[in-house]
Amino acid sequence: MSMQNVASPALGYTAPRRNELTHIPGDEGWPIVGMTFKVLADPKGHIERNGAKYGLVYRTHIFGETNIVLLGPEANELVLFDQQKLFSSTHGWSKVLGLLFPRGLMLLDFDEHRLHRKALSVAFKSGPMKSYLSDLDRGISARVAQWKANPGEIQLYPAMKQLTLDLAATSFLGAGIGPEVDEINRAFVDMVAAAVAPIRRPLPGTQMAAGVRGRKRIIAYFREQIPLRRGNHGGDDLFSQLCRATHEDGALLSDQDVIDHMSFLMMAAHDTLTSSLTSFIGELAANPDWQSRLRAEVLALGLSPGAPSSFDDLEKMPLTEMAFKEALRIKPPVPSMPRRAMRDFTFKGYTIPAGTAVGVNPLFTHHMKDIWPEPDRFDPLRFTEEAQRNRHRFAWVPFGGGAHMCLGLHFAYMQAKCFARHFLQNIEVSLEPGYKPDWQMWPIPKPKDGLRVRVKAV
Repeated sequence: MSMQNVASPALGYTAPRRNELTHIPGDEGWPIVGMTFKVLADPKGHIERNGAKYGLVYRTHIFGETNIVLLGPEANELVLFDQQKLFSSTHGWSKVLGLLFPRGLMLLDFDEHRLHRKALSVAFKSGPMKSYLSDLDRGISARVAQWKANPGEIQLYPAMKQLTLDLAATSFLGAGIGPEVDEINRAFVDMVAAAVAPIRRPLPGTQMAAGVRGRKRIIAYFREQIPLRRGNHGGDDLFSQLCRATHEDGALLSDQDVIDHMSFLMMAAHDTLTSSLTSFIGELAANPDWQSRLRAEVLALGLSPGAPSSFDDLEKMPLTEMAFKEALRIKPPVPSMPRRAMRDFTFKGYTIPAGTAVGVNPLFTHHMKDIWPEPDRFDPLRFTEEAQRNRHRFAWVPFGGGAHMCLGLHFAYMQAKCFARHFLQNIEVSLEPGYKPDWQMWPIPKPKDGLRVRVKAV
């Protein structure tokens, strides 16, 4: 039985007419293109200027539609926690991800989402996570050893991208994937690039066309592998875990469910983690005092440079976790989160009709000066237990919140701390004097020039 058969169909919607939203302050810009190019050119500056001019609720026009932007922790709590089930993630994300990653976990709503999430959660329990750590640890150790042996300047983002791609293939698909790994990786790279391409139809020669071809290749590989993984050839990797996952009545996920979830999870884990690890190491390069403090924490573990990392070792790295959280605050891997209102609702005195495209913005919230003094300064001590107790619980939302809280957040922490342990134990990283990398902040933050850093052996 497919889990699609036990859940209600997706709710439909009708977008409101333009005059139904004119009571909300804002600027929709030029006809057709609206404010799209201004948002793409400087998403952080654009939203901060609008917030200052119009307040925490404003109207804009991007990607062919009027949107209502809701800002700040209270907006995050309303939309992400969504206690009243007002907001559809399916109809929020479908324009961006629907063609290439249909029915991924983030594109499901309400009861259907809950059923799928419960089935998928078995792949992120303690036993499987320890198995993933073993594979990740070996891969990270080997790659860091290569960097250590070749000191000098590197472009950090491409190096991280290749590392996270290799790690995703190993921990998600299994170490024995064989010679197909390069082809599978290429297909995923094409799908991810197409997901944020400006041309949304698979016209010949476009990124979208390459992405659609990549999806066909991925589907063919997964469909061929599923019966093998359900038989005697399954291991402890994520793919094999999902092939064996069951619904509450004991029925396996359908083949199509497994394909859709694997495609989405690999995409989500790869690009967001590449961004997060790049910004994390970039901050340590720019803040050598913090780099030294984290290195001291790693060295205090007493591990030899090539020794494996255990769960217990990673638990003894609280300062590293705080520094990673601070990097996620400064450059959240998903800077904006779209939803669709399925019923009328009211926020900050404004009534917003059903069918409206709405969005919240972690990037804005993470730089609100009344919550984060000197918001551009890197300060991991913002994440001590005492500091966190005194903040709104939706003031920091790099992993979303509520029912759609990122299923892999503990996987991300595990991988970040494992990487930091090997990197800091073996490598010192720095920036050239006067160099300040320029970041593209949407749709997923990445340095425009790859982020040039110098590495040398500790």
